[in-house]
Amino acid sequence: MRVFNFSAGPAMLPEPVLRTVRKELLDWHGIGSSIIEVSHRGKHFSEVIARAEADLRKLLSIPEDYAVLFLQGGATLQFSAIPMNLLGGGSADYVVTGAWSQKAFVEAQRIAPVLGGRVRLAGSTEESGFTRAPRPEELSLDPEARYVHVCTNETIHGVEWLELEALEASGVPIVADMSSHLLSRPIDVRRFGLIYAGAQKNIGPAGLTLVIVRRDLMASPWEGTPPVLRYDRMAENGSMLNTPPTFAIYVAGLVFQWLESLGGLAAMAQRNEAKARLLYECIDATPFYRNAVEPRWRSWMNVPFRLADESLNERFLQEAEAAGLKYLKGHKMVGGMRASIYNAMPREGVEALAAFMDDFAARYV
Repeated sequence: MRVFNFSAGPAMLPEPVLRTVRKELLDWHGIGSSIIEVSHRGKHFSEVIARAEADLRKLLSIPEDYAVLFLQGGATLQFSAIPMNLLGGGSADYVVTGAWSQKAFVEAQRIAPVLGGRVRLAGSTEESGFTRAPRPEELSLDPEARYVHVCTNETIHGVEWLELEALEASGVPIVADMSSHLLSRPIDVRRFGLIYAGAQKNIGPAGLTLVIVRRDLMASPWEGTPPVLRYDRMAENGSMLNTPPTFAIYVAGLVFQWLESLGGLAAMAQRNEAKARLLYECIDATPFYRNAVEPRWRSWMNVPFRLADESLNERFLQEAEAAGLKYLKGHKMVGGMRASIYNAMPREGVEALAAFMDDFAARYV
């Protein structure tokens, strides 16, 4: 029996996709072997990666002047690769709204001197406990910066930020870590110079990283950048300068097809907004639970919450697991609980969680 999996990542995958993988694992489309057993440069996998890119471009309406790269190393490797490719001896701005944008800023600070550049902290909400996005007047943006980096959904702190007009006004290319909410709703790719995301939330298995980058921004990488980290080299070689994560790309392609079968990202946004609203209403209905994020900035994907009586935490987790609601323990940095309700989480899972929370509160209030 499959449980409702609220893990922040690697996260649950759509059951229809898993059934297709199971069906095709020993014999993909009648070739007598798995797609993960054939050459990444051969006809069969070339078909898989070509369709995956085409389907992703359709889902996100990605213009042709943007390259789509299927990379490895996780989103964390991009913390180094981005300045290597884009900094070019200049400066970059970083806005910190939670743990992941903070990690990106720290890594950029470390590597920038090696590249002959520098990075600036252009805004932070750390003093608020990372419970909101920055207000426009709290930003200090350099119009001469090579790029401004943001994380548009903080997986740990549960802050989602897509109202980026203040950043756009500077005219500087926006680089966005969208690891935990890419494909959860429509976005306008042209608002960004570069989008990157680890796959293990809404896209596919761990091991794949997507980078969507405007082609003109790939022109001047640092000369010491390893070839596999150079966007221009990877784009020239169709993401296959080296062996790509073939299984993860194959599964991601199936996820793209699944999304399209449900009506695309507009339909997915309606589903996700409804799921999030249901869970936040449950949390807000009683002082037994609390979500600290300002309502305007609450994530649709990652919902952290705390119990008023934290001595009940372990009992909550044990009873939830017994009820088939798993992986609700909050990140060690913030504690409490966290429900990640990505695309693959059905509404029934959120309804089951809300019903359990109502019952638990009634018994232990």
